[in-house]
Amino acid sequence: MGEARSVLVIGAGDATGGAIARRFAREGYIACVTRRSADKLEPLVQEIRAAGGQAHGFGSDARKEEETAALVERIEREIAPIEVAVFNIGANVQFPITETTARVYFKVWEMACFGGFLMGREVAKAMLPRGRGTISGAKHALRALAQSMARELWPKGIHVAHTIIDGAIDTEFIRSNFPERYARKEQQGILDPDHIADAYWQIHQQPRDAWTHETELRPWMETW
Repeated sequence: MGEARSVLVIGAGDATGGAIARRFAREGYIACVTRRSADKLEPLVQEIRAAGGQAHGFGSDARKEEETAALVERIEREIAPIEVAVFNIGANVQFPITETTARVYFKVWEMACFGGFLMGREVAKAMLPRGRGTISGAKHALRALAQSMARELWPKGIHVAHTIIDGAIDTEFIRSNFPERYARKEQQGILDPDHIADAYWQIHQQPRDAWTHETELRPWMETW
């Protein structure tokens, strides 16, 4: 691949985020993964290294402006230019509207949208002088942000994509809380994190004359 390049995965959990980090590491990218607790990243980092890849874990709160700015600056300075940035923070909190407190709403917004803005802004600062890069994220609250960023950054060489993941994912959360949905795994009826990661890699590999902005992934059994 030539010069060293890194992939930043904000919210590298045990399923989709980890799979994306492993996928890009397999292609020679240095995986820089984050969670609020760095200790929880150690198994993923060791797994990537054991497979012959390079990985670094960072404890970072994606909702904190100064932490996100410092993280991007450190990776750019100490590790390698960020070629790909993926925002994968989970915000699985659900309440009826009349029972949703302002505190809960604000927390979900911070995790699902504000953190994506902070990451997008900071990595765009690093990518723009190079005229290349891919920024990707999912969740409904990020759609408008991704569209606005795409209109501004696509003509400058930065591929901004919004990914819709519509369906249950093969995770411990689904297995424990929705066993009837998890039972569909035998029929390929729930999403495999490795296949989601493949889609992110394909987005990054698209030629500049055929970029995708919005991609939807759902199992064939999903009812939309």
